[in-house]
Amino acid sequence: MGFGGMSIWSLLLILAIVVLLFGTKKLRNVGSDLGGAIRSFKKAVKDEEANPSASSDNVIEGKATEDKEKV
Repeated sequence: MGFGGMSIWSLLLILAIVVLLFGTKKLRNVGSDLGGAIRSFKKAVKDEEANPSASSDNVIEGKATEDKEKV
């Protein structure tokens, strides 16, 4: 028995169908997009843990005012 009562052969069959439907290039793009999203989420969590006093709204507003001052 595999995951949730599915055998390894069932999982391989599902994987083969997904590859046939979407193709390897499309799946590679989806994988890289998902990886980038996970990396940016981890970075945001790490930044928030490093500076918990600043909320995301304050950071965005502060950056916007800094950009206006530079111009």
